[in-house]
Amino acid sequence: MNPVLAQWVAVLSPLLAFAIALLLLPWLLGPGRRWMPVDHPNERSLHHTPTPRSGGVAVIAGTLVAALAVTPAWPIAAWIAAGTAALAALSLIDDFRGLPALVRLCAHLAVAALFLLFAPQVVHWPGGWIGVLAVPVAVLALGWAINLYNFMDGADGLSGGMTAIGFSALAAGFLRVGDTGGAALSAAVALSAVAFLRFNFHPARLFMGDVGAIPLGFLAGALGLIGFTAGYWPAWFPLLVFAPFCLDASITLGRRLLRGERIWQAHRQHYFQRLVRSGWTHRRTALAEYAAMTWGAAVALTALEVDRLAQGLLLALWLASALAALAWVDRRLPARRGE
Repeated sequence: MNPVLAQWVAVLSPLLAFAIALLLLPWLLGPGRRWMPVDHPNERSLHHTPTPRSGGVAVIAGTLVAALAVTPAWPIAAWIAAGTAALAALSLIDDFRGLPALVRLCAHLAVAALFLLFAPQVVHWPGGWIGVLAVPVAVLALGWAINLYNFMDGADGLSGGMTAIGFSALAAGFLRVGDTGGAALSAAVALSAVAFLRFNFHPARLFMGDVGAIPLGFLAGALGLIGFTAGYWPAWFPLLVFAPFCLDASITLGRRLLRGERIWQAHRQHYFQRLVRSGWTHRRTALAEYAAMTWGAAVALTALEVDRLAQGLLLALWLASALAALAWVDRRLPARRGE
């Protein structure tokens, strides 16, 4: 493809992703919903009516088409699309039949390893023992990112809105250095999530399901790693952009491990779940999480433009505000064993 034409196709791909997701979602809510699994409320749910899940099919479909459109201008997009499609297929099976936790985890790590080892544009591994250690560390980090979204996909509008904000920040980070392909693919994910949010914001008519949450975690981790290894941003940038996911899931999982709980079982101990249980509405909780996500993204993007001293001050300010917010939730409704 002509390079100029390839660039234009990449630039327009986010609109294509948005259109595909927006067209698929009404079908999923119409006669097409008969094939979809349904989340029935139970004692650990935050919703009160049976709600179809696997709406993430539309988000991932839009993203995959955009990734293929971006590939001529940004070849790594083909590898990202392959990993995304593999995880989506596995997760759709999980949505219907429920796969064992160990099978899911092994598959997630296998996809992460194959992506990092065989996608030639992703990582230029350093030589020596540092390079030997870098590969398994990166595989574990990407495997963790894959699961972050799944842990946090439990309240109306939460994952959809935070996806729109987080991937918009990644798109801005890529644009900052003139990487059109990375910016276009990130924007495509964000706009697909905006389309999904129309049907997922409270009261949700559709949930994302594993078929959406798992591949989105992979996309966040893969794009963040690509920007880091290319020298576009420091390692803290994608972590800060997706900090509400990273902190909530990591702290909650750590507490459950220390209490000897089965971390793969459903629970209601996440910070966003405790906000809803304490009396906050789904709408108020989602908007508060959006604010936290926007604050982290704004600090991250601003910190890229200043010197090291100013960066340190900004990051310290953000950390203080995040810890204060988490402590406030802990005081409002502490996490308890067995919940």
